Amino acid sequence: MKRVTLAQAVSFAIVLSLAGCAAGPGGGSIYVPMGGGEQPKAPEPPKTSEPDSEPQVWRKSEQPAVSEPEKPARSPNYREAGDELPAAAVALIRDADQRLREGDSAGAISRLERAQRIAPRSAEVYFKLAEAYVAGDNLGAAEQFTLKGLSLAGNDYRMQRSGWLLLADIRRARGNVAGADQAEDRARAL
Repeated sequence: MKRVTLAQAVSFAIVLSLAGCAAGPGGGSIYVPMGGGEQPKAPEPPKTSEPDSEPQVWRKSEQPAVSEPEKPARSPNYREAGDELPAAAVALIRDADQRLREGDSAGAISRLERAQRIAPRSAEVYFKLAEAYVAGDNLGAAEQFTLKGLSLAGNDYRMQRSGWLLLADIRRARGNVAGADQAEDRARAL
């Protein structure tokens, strides 16, 4: 009988464990041949209804002077535009706006967090959350929500401009004048 060394036993154990990694849950191979064959497509974004009102420009003193970009012939992907708002999210935003007018920033934040769960890729919801946090004097959170909204604004130049102006106001309120100037420059460039 042939004697097996410790090194051979370890090598054999490694080979067996790696062989187990090359099989999927059904026992089939997880490897997909390159080329040939059709590549799977990413799922299309969900279709939602158009909101009744246009996005609000948060800086009251200045209205956007940028004309609306032409709509593309095809549906935009997530990188080009954020989600459109479902009716439930629109209702929550309206309720939050009413609460902000009444001075209830905590109630507005609560409603907007629910809207965020309904439409997590909507730049408008994040900008509204930023406004509510400004009203609640939490400028750090307001800046972070504005930045998240800007990352989701896609090619919507009006929404981007509103976000940059909102960010400039927040940064100026925090004492970051250079950052506010940069944000305003970005808004003017749109």
